Amino acid sequence: MHGSASMETGVSLLHDPALNKGTAFTEEERDRLHLRGLLPPRVLTQEQQLDKTLATFRGKPTDLEKYIYLISLQDRNERLFYRLVTANLAETMPIIYTPTVGHACQRYAHLWRRARGLFISAPDRGRMVAVMRNWPSTAVRMIVVTDGERILGLGDLGANGMGIPVGKLSLYTACAGVHPDWCLPITLDVGTDNAALREDPLYIGLPQPRLRGAGYDELIDELMAAAASVFPRAIVQFEDFGNGNAFRILARFRDRAACFNDDIQGTAAVALAGLWSAARMPSAHAFATHNLLFVGAGEAGLGIGELAVAAMMRDGMRECDARARCWFVDDKGLLVESRTDLQPHQRPFAHHHEPLPDLLSTVGAIRPAAIIGASGQPRLFTRAIVGAMAAINERPVIFALSNPTSKAECTAAEAYEWSGGRAVFASGSPFPAYSGDGRTLAPSQANNAYIFPGVGLGAIVSGARRITGEMFMAAARTLADSASDGDRARGSVFPPLDRIRDLSLSIAAAVARVAYDHGLATEPEPSDLRAHIERQMFMPRY
Repeated sequence: MHGSASMETGVSLLHDPALNKGTAFTEEERDRLHLRGLLPPRVLTQEQQLDKTLATFRGKPTDLEKYIYLISLQDRNERLFYRLVTANLAETMPIIYTPTVGHACQRYAHLWRRARGLFISAPDRGRMVAVMRNWPSTAVRMIVVTDGERILGLGDLGANGMGIPVGKLSLYTACAGVHPDWCLPITLDVGTDNAALREDPLYIGLPQPRLRGAGYDELIDELMAAAASVFPRAIVQFEDFGNGNAFRILARFRDRAACFNDDIQGTAAVALAGLWSAARMPSAHAFATHNLLFVGAGEAGLGIGELAVAAMMRDGMRECDARARCWFVDDKGLLVESRTDLQPHQRPFAHHHEPLPDLLSTVGAIRPAAIIGASGQPRLFTRAIVGAMAAINERPVIFALSNPTSKAECTAAEAYEWSGGRAVFASGSPFPAYSGDGRTLAPSQANNAYIFPGVGLGAIVSGARRITGEMFMAAARTLADSASDGDRARGSVFPPLDRIRDLSLSIAAAVARVAYDHGLATEPEPSDLRAHIERQMFMPRY
């Protein structure tokens, strides 16, 4: 993207976010690069700029205004943006990603200021290669693509969903040092079934119903073929596709391309890591010896179930016995064999059992050690349900994973209060610390950012031809092992976010190790894998 960066001078240099340093350009640079007079006279260090931008960020009155400020900073000074984010991950991640990014996507058309990423629409059929070649960088190694149909728990936001791949790729750089030039956000605009968006005169996407069927599949096929042609070394991450397409697309391409679906596989890995870590809590159960109850039988829930089954099988359990440990409830009740409305990807978890009318009766009948919410239905875990879990288990595992915060099945405070402070809690979006009974608990955020940046980095560095379940299991094990006894004593099943960059390095090394051991790597194996990966990580300094 910036192969001729040394030739860029003057105003064009200041307008290039990858090269701009703003007031940090030195006196010598101002003369050599024809910047004299284009900047105020005082030279500031990046540390001084960081102090200024952080104060401005914190002074914004709402999270949405903080989001707008950070995106604007990214548009004008990329390195300062990433320096701010990486130095303050716990504070900035909820802004650039969930939950605030969800609110930003709902208003994306009205907030849109500057082109970021590629919008590929249905009328581009037959010319996607040409469209992709309009992207200024040929060094792309990581593509995040959405069709905007299922943005977090907010539903169909169409082209407004671009905020998701932009946010995800920001986390690739902030959390794992994936170079910004390697990152390409794509929104595949096939229309929207959100009538309010279609009627909005300022909506930026195609104001027409969603394309379905063969026409949609042809677009996906062309998208993947074009990506392989224009960016042959790139990993493709599918993000926030609807349930009807997500499993089908992943099944179609997972053995043909280096790709994965973060909603299915990344969520699965972080949840599996949480279960493994929770099992190390005093008086907790190993999940493989007790039932798991999943509330929500969509991408996230089924992805976690499949990876949990694979983990149990790896430990020697027969597949039928592993599946017998995993129970699912959707909006129509327990998944049982007698139901005729199940999708093919749900049926392997449909057990021989009488239908049960509600979640509370299911908890009583199944007696799970953990209840894992991926339903998108707020307040589904009531006092009665959490109380029932606490009556069954000394340390009930309550994972309320639905995003954003407004969709969580229960809050951290509710889980702790209704369980007498015994719950092992994790959520998809962050909740504040909870104080009660003379102690303070730090609820875990089961954020996919613990997993996908490291997986992507490991796949990039090794040149992995495929992204496998074994890689996600290795990532999950690395994450679970990274939580200390001190973290768990505070009620957390994951390490603090400020350790995520080092954690991503460890996950990348574990993923690359799988690629090399399974013959999936195309890059030469270095003598010191971890050091080799670390040398390639982007550092946001001038």
